Amino acid sequence: MPKLVLATGNTNKVRELQDLLAGLPFTVVTVIDYPGLMMPVEDQPTFAGNAALKSEAVSKFCGEMALADDSGLEVDALGGRPGVYSARYAGEEGNYAANNRLLLRELAGLSPEQRQARFVCAIAITIPGDQTYIIEENCSGVIAEEPKGEGGFGYDPLFIYEPVGLTFAEMSAHEKNKVSHRGRALVKARELLGKKLVF
Repeated sequence: MPKLVLATGNTNKVRELQDLLAGLPFTVVTVIDYPGLMMPVEDQPTFAGNAALKSEAVSKFCGEMALADDSGLEVDALGGRPGVYSARYAGEEGNYAANNRLLLRELAGLSPEQRQARFVCAIAITIPGDQTYIIEENCSGVIAEEPKGEGGFGYDPLFIYEPVGLTFAEMSAHEKNKVSHRGRALVKARELLGKKLVF
């Protein structure tokens, strides 16, 4: 069975990606399975650029198909920040609590109408001997005035998905994956993989 290497060591992302890719006819592994692999510095100005950078580096090293995701939060009132710096917005990579505190400080006093935001996800799939394919999706919402919910990760406790009036952290993983930026992108990724892979 062919392999698909997930170009991330983030256990939260790995879990979501594995759930969303379940049932496809290949073995899903991660960069953790390749100890000698060094991930490239994410220095591109766009989510798509960073995703492609990662998937191409991983595919070249492993000689396998690779899937990379780069995603983050864009807030209208902040001119699109934190954007590609979402994971390290407060300075330390992956410090979710610090990132959320900084975001709340920057939006203090703004009305719900001024707290519009969107999660953006770019997925890059690199297929050896073929090319790198890019899929982009987003999910619109509003930034809450305080964290709510125990699920999810990152900015999920602050991101209210308006159709249900709940933050992503208040929704079950299944509910979130049906509507999230990453969930929507993975639906298209599954379709692409199904068309491109011949078994």
